[in-house]
Amino acid sequence: MIKGALNPIALQWGPLTVHWYGVIIATGVVLALLLSIREGKRQGIDEDTFYDFLLYALPVAIICARIYYVIFQWPYYSQHPDGIIAIWDGGIAIYGSLLGGIAVLLWYCHRHLISPWQFLDIVSPTVIMAQGMGRWGNFFNQEAFGRITTRAALEYQHIPGWIIDQMDIGGAYRVPTFLYESVWDFTGFIILMLLRHRHHFFKRGEVFLSYLIWYSFGRFFIEGMRTDSLMLGPIRFSQMLSLIFFIGAICIFIYRRRTKKLRWYVE
Repeated sequence: MIKGALNPIALQWGPLTVHWYGVIIATGVVLALLLSIREGKRQGIDEDTFYDFLLYALPVAIICARIYYVIFQWPYYSQHPDGIIAIWDGGIAIYGSLLGGIAVLLWYCHRHLISPWQFLDIVSPTVIMAQGMGRWGNFFNQEAFGRITTRAALEYQHIPGWIIDQMDIGGAYRVPTFLYESVWDFTGFIILMLLRHRHHFFKRGEVFLSYLIWYSFGRFFIEGMRTDSLMLGPIRFSQMLSLIFFIGAICIFIYRRRTKKLRWYVE
């Protein structure tokens, strides 16, 4: 962190240190939970179901997100093993958390006889909202940025000065890819929230598939702008996953529409 950058620590009280990164992520999780409970009640699912699910999904998602990140940064962490658990300094991968969270969701729905497509439809708009919020944790930690640029170029985009100031990293201004993804995520959240209750617009499972299509499409291009991507040889791994999820979600969407009589999402 350079001199003049925002302090990533929100609160320090004796040995207790609370980072903005954690505060923002926790806030996103709480809001996602509350919105999911509200929609769940509308569809006849008890709110305790969501509390119970979160108890399993949250730790698994965090652990998977961290493992995902550490694997791709293993040359560093093999020399600094004490930093593996330091998630408050950043370094959790969204795709890792998604894969872990979806795995828990499938197990949980099977165990409690809940339609996984219904559950995914309920939580996916809130997930993309939380993802958009989480990118502001990257902002405080000065992560998820792009190539070197100029202050004039950032001002031309009408980006507020306090964001531009934080993008002065290592003595050079950086493209705020965290901001682009956050705006993309919040836009997707608004669209899904506006459309998901329109009569006979979505069938069950298609809110989730639409989330995957929207998020993966934006993430593919934004990831290509970043300079701190997790790499698999010459390949940006998150970009490759975005392409797989994007194509896969479209194929599943079309297949389910053509071959199955699906229940309408709005009944």
